[in-house]
Amino acid sequence: MAEKSKILVIGATGYIGKFLVEAAAEQGHQTFALVRETAVQNPSKEKLVESFKASGVTIIYGHLHDHEILVKAVKQVDVVISAVDYQNILDQSKILEAIKEAGHVKRFIPSEFGNDADRTHAVGPAKTLLAEKAKVRRAIEAHGIPYTYIISGCFAGYFLPTLAQPGGTAPPREKVIILGDGNPKAVYNCEQDIATYTIKTGDDPRTVNKSLYITPPHNVHSFNNLVGLWEKKIDKILEKIYVPEEHVLKQMEEAPAPQKRMFSIFHSVFIKGDQTNFEIEASFGHEASELYPDVKYTTVDQYLHQFV
Repeated sequence: MAEKSKILVIGATGYIGKFLVEAAAEQGHQTFALVRETAVQNPSKEKLVESFKASGVTIIYGHLHDHEILVKAVKQVDVVISAVDYQNILDQSKILEAIKEAGHVKRFIPSEFGNDADRTHAVGPAKTLLAEKAKVRRAIEAHGIPYTYIISGCFAGYFLPTLAQPGGTAPPREKVIILGDGNPKAVYNCEQDIATYTIKTGDDPRTVNKSLYITPPHNVHSFNNLVGLWEKKIDKILEKIYVPEEHVLKQMEEAPAPQKRMFSIFHSVFIKGDQTNFEIEASFGHEASELYPDVKYTTVDQYLHQFV
């Protein structure tokens, strides 16, 4: 059996980054985590870093703009995974510079983890963000760096605990707001499963210069179907309030920045169906649960059960 790749996760203490670090260590990879020194001043992140160390992860203190440390980190690994947040997408150019200087990285996985940046009908802030991700893609390809793009759909932890209800703190028990007609399908994946699939691509020649779409069949649902699953669990029919597309766009225009971004993402996912309105073709990608049938992923139905 070939030796497992050494993996570096950049943005290791972020929302999806921590799951990637944990998955890499669990799958037996020698794992490195790039962590800002200021991060450990936060008690929760300090505890997270200590848990990384306990799992055998090597901590490298530094940041994207410290070229010397970044190159030193990249030189120690075979696979580089970026989990930088949406505010730092274009700063991944610094990672590309370090990878080019190191000269031996066999795979770069940029920070995607959402919709496909090349197949979108997004508007507003979501359109801007996806355009930045597409710009990073073109730079990777221009540099000739081997890559895999991870298209994860919705993070279950963001969407399912409230059924994507604005301002909600729990799934609805009386009435539910549905954007558009509720028919376009979206994908909801547990963060640990996203990380597990991502790490598996690093040593898989089938995923070189391809996109991995994490769309396991039990996690693809229209919003109407999602509501139906929840209604069965609580044995109750909810009042349904449908919001037309033009009202969603108006709300987006009038909302402050954080809500504007949320509405633009919801518009893309729930009204335009951007996660499922195209066919996955072997020329550009593979579906994760077909490629890795051994992964026992958490289904939407299982995930919702904890909130009953």
